[in-house]
Amino acid sequence: MFDELNKYKINDHFFFSGDDQLEHVCSAPKNGAGVYTVFSLAGGRIKLVYIGSSGKLKNDGSIKIRNDGLYDQIVNGKQFDERRKNSWPIRMRAENIEALDVYWYETFNKQTKDIPAFVESLLIQIHFEQFGRLPQWNIEY
Repeated sequence: MFDELNKYKINDHFFFSGDDQLEHVCSAPKNGAGVYTVFSLAGGRIKLVYIGSSGKLKNDGSIKIRNDGLYDQIVNGKQFDERRKNSWPIRMRAENIEALDVYWYETFNKQTKDIPAFVESLLIQIHFEQFGRLPQWNIEY
């Protein structure tokens, strides 16, 4: 869906079912900054439900990485008023979602210097242009 992400060589994805423990299946790096996309798998359909990022650019041009980086943002970041490791299974049951497919991309490292929030906003803009709205789990932007 986002060809813009093909340039990021450090990337991966993982599946999360409501029965998994997010902290065990998350393959995102603990020392990386970048973006992630979350797709729901429900009733044989795949749908992008969330776009997020982790890492902030500092005044000196370096990146401030959250404690435990992208991994921590995905696992312990707050969404729906709780840490994702707790809120995602609840939300998945409520929406009859069988699994989530989470893709992550390091956008700021030795090879690339793309600010995570910039890449996130680019992805949000592309989604908005295609669908006229935010992904379902992005409440506002």
